Amino acid sequence: MAEEIKIGRRFSIVIPKGIRKKIKLNEGQTAIITAEGERIIIQPLPEDPYQVLAETLGDFNYSEERHEKRAEEWLRRVARPRHGSSIRSKP
Repeated sequence: MAEEIKIGRRFSIVIPKGIRKKIKLNEGQTAIITAEGERIIIQPLPEDPYQVLAETLGDFNYSEERHEKRAEEWLRRVARPRHGSSIRSKP
């Protein structure tokens, strides 16, 4: 989809309604703008990045205690033999 626009004062542009609807762009939403050769690319950022992360990870529940314990076990099993370091357990 392509539409012709006019560059206004202070180099402002209005994104045509058809394009705004197609990519579900909302007023006040943030975006990243980059130049690739002779092209200008505008990429809207998600309005709720935490929701996107949750959708990406699926049913993932983080437990600091559980994950820290797994990391310590991994370090004891893998890192110590490789590096000869002494990792001490918490009392």
